[in-house]
Amino acid sequence: MASFSVSTKVEPDADEDCVAEEEVFHFSYLLHSLVIHSFLLLQCDYRIRANANLLPLLALQSENFDDFTIASPWERFIYEIEAVCRNWMADTPTRLLDKGAVALGYSKYSYKVKSELKYGTESYCMEYYFETNINGKPGMADWRSAFHDLQLCFGVKEFLVISPKSASSAVLDAPEASKLLSAVAIALSNCSSLWPAFVPVHESSRKAYIGIQNMSTVFTRRFEADWICSQVPRRLMHLEGLYDLFVSKFAYSTLDLPTNLFKVQFAMRLTYNMLPHDDYNMKAIDAQNTNSGENLTGETSNETLWDNDCPWSEWYSAEDPVKGFELITIWSKKMVESSLEMDELENASPYEAEKWLISPSCPPKLLEGSEWNQNGFASRLHILVDALKTSFEARFMGNFVSADDNSGSENLNSSMIIPPQTVSDQVLKELFQKGVQVTDSAYGGNRTSRAIKGAPLESLFAQFCLHSLWFCDCNIRAIAVLWMEFVREVRRCWEESQLIPRMTANGSIDLSTCLINQKLQMLAVCIEKKCEVNEDYQDCIGSEDQIESITENFSTLVVKDRLASDMSAFKAANPNAVFEDFIRCHSPGDWIDDDLEVEMSKDNPSPRGKLSERMSENGNSWRNIWSRSPALPVSGQKPLLDPNREGEKVLQYLETLQPHQLLEQMLCTAFGAAADTLIQTNYGELKQMESMMQHLYLTLAPALKPLQENRLSPDSETIEDLRRLCIVFQHVEKLLTLAASLHRKFLQAPSLAREIFSDFYNFYIPRLGIGLVEEKEFDKKQAVWNEEREAVANMFVQPTANQSWRKVLSMGNLLNGHEPIRREIIFSVHGVNGNHYAIPTATVSQQNVETYRMYICGTSNDLRVALSVVSCD
Repeated sequence: MASFSVSTKVEPDADEDCVAEEEVFHFSYLLHSLVIHSFLLLQCDYRIRANANLLPLLALQSENFDDFTIASPWERFIYEIEAVCRNWMADTPTRLLDKGAVALGYSKYSYKVKSELKYGTESYCMEYYFETNINGKPGMADWRSAFHDLQLCFGVKEFLVISPKSASSAVLDAPEASKLLSAVAIALSNCSSLWPAFVPVHESSRKAYIGIQNMSTVFTRRFEADWICSQVPRRLMHLEGLYDLFVSKFAYSTLDLPTNLFKVQFAMRLTYNMLPHDDYNMKAIDAQNTNSGENLTGETSNETLWDNDCPWSEWYSAEDPVKGFELITIWSKKMVESSLEMDELENASPYEAEKWLISPSCPPKLLEGSEWNQNGFASRLHILVDALKTSFEARFMGNFVSADDNSGSENLNSSMIIPPQTVSDQVLKELFQKGVQVTDSAYGGNRTSRAIKGAPLESLFAQFCLHSLWFCDCNIRAIAVLWMEFVREVRRCWEESQLIPRMTANGSIDLSTCLINQKLQMLAVCIEKKCEVNEDYQDCIGSEDQIESITENFSTLVVKDRLASDMSAFKAANPNAVFEDFIRCHSPGDWIDDDLEVEMSKDNPSPRGKLSERMSENGNSWRNIWSRSPALPVSGQKPLLDPNREGEKVLQYLETLQPHQLLEQMLCTAFGAAADTLIQTNYGELKQMESMMQHLYLTLAPALKPLQENRLSPDSETIEDLRRLCIVFQHVEKLLTLAASLHRKFLQAPSLAREIFSDFYNFYIPRLGIGLVEEKEFDKKQAVWNEEREAVANMFVQPTANQSWRKVLSMGNLLNGHEPIRREIIFSVHGVNGNHYAIPTATVSQQNVETYRMYICGTSNDLRVALSVVSCD
């Protein structure tokens, strides 16, 4: 058969007049193997035909009959191959699946079965590759990724591969390879099978094969493939030289025949790889997005991170899940008649390609579950769950701070680091910023968020919980230190009558939040009452004696509230009562009866007597309160509040709170606050992501409910349920990060962001329940429409001269200065005359048989060629 050999002259150097020696791309091994293979094939065909009358005995072998016509080990080896092939041919694909066929990762329709064979001292493995769909054969211009390497190289569908059971799984000896392939060819001929068979040769890294296929009657197709991994001839790096290489397979010389006699079918696929989204690329993409009125990176300095304006960036920076993109441009089947046309195609713009396909380049750990984003919300919440389990080991938070001295817990070891005082001081400074208040809308939220019973995102306790997640390593001792400092700062606000920051100013208490948040709201109300009293007496302050009397006056004011309540209730119960009636009932000591006892009558309903001197003074405060107090029963009045007493009760609660009660409320609040942060992410119109966020809230509410019942124990199953909840949260966080990354990169092509995310979502979600154990990578391609090509092309930033990754441009078809990282070409002709491999026109139509096919895959550094030739021997 034709071998891979072509002579190409090296272009003369400008400084030299001599012509370099020919660069020869020649597979001498393949020529040698072809001779041995043809000899063995003819020899075996003769032996089989000579014993054709004994073939029925082969079928009796399985019935305990000895076939003495199988004289040699090689013939027995052929028989064993034939028996295995007959069994596979007898079974349908469905039956092969029932018998344990192995699914192949590149396609959901592709499977293989295998059988082990012995020949002398050697062991071999024969594999049969097949598909369950009937419309999957790769054609001339079919570039789907769901094909086996041999299917793409040679255009076959189902096939056999036989290889030795060795470390390389390839036959390194040329005679052995030819003999092995001959044995398979004879066995398949005996079975009347049209399966192509392949034998891997050389070392496995070369992906070299030889193969053969019986095409019925007198036709045979032979296959060869090999790879040059270095020093590719310069001419073979261009389309014109590759075209000449293919033509040389069926023409004795390109000079002997006019080139217009050869109508070669041509198809090409070019792959471009976008560089990772570093600072340089992000600035260029933002320049593109400026036209859409949105700049997503904010600052333009080199320190700008991709997620600088994302809501989670206040707490951590996530790794960009989209490292870049792979763009594939496809030129469909085209008829070429001369090498000049190939030169024009090499200079063509990628915009002229019939189809563009794009897929994101995602890091493998994106599918590895726990390995992704170790500093995100989910991972920190998982550590907080561990702290909850440890919190049952002490009665007060202070016990954890002094754990080295008086705690016998084995879990409190030196690895639980307590940060320096400066760190906690910085956190407290951030939490207790003066003037930072929370609006009432912050307590509204959505209904599913309120069901978590935590604290609103912007509230003081919620911010404390989020800061705790990143305070040191969120261990129980670090939390204890921060909590005690937090309570001290709250007491300072109380004692100095300073308003507590990050609290509502309307004086209401939200009973749908956690108890700690309610207590802090109560304390804020008490402080407001104290401040009101201070304002009422501010004008009276003129001496130290007056300053010292403020506390007494404040108590009097608290009694100005109770008295008014009593008077309103008295008026409601006694509509016709007067002030003197209230004094007689409420303060009998301030009522003086007359000496003369006069009976009360209808004409004189007022009691006989008078008010005390204190109550009779002008401007008496009691009478003033009586005059402005409405008639209102107790049920209709606002509850009475003693700010001093209630404020101290709040502080006592905070200072004596048991550790597990604190951690339970922290977890509810932290989960809710993290979800409320993530839901603010701008990810465009991605319906799956919106639905998943709502589902997250619906999952959090019942999962966190046991924390609100105060029935938890360290051995409770709730702890494991919370850890599983962290895993669910991590999946949502991961998908949200991907959604945000795609949205910001496709502002001018939002439909591409939606389609790519939908593909990944459908690929990722089914693996959630199986722990992501599959090693399959996400490689789904998405079509780019003509109106979207400009936006995609602009993502390939023009390279600069000083960038180290820039390569020598040598392959043509540049896209914004980027050459393709991989070029794949398929040449083919039908029914070419001119040598002994031609198809006789009297036997079959030349137009129906693909006589020559060459698949070429090359980069700027290597070249792989696969050739198939149909001949009549």
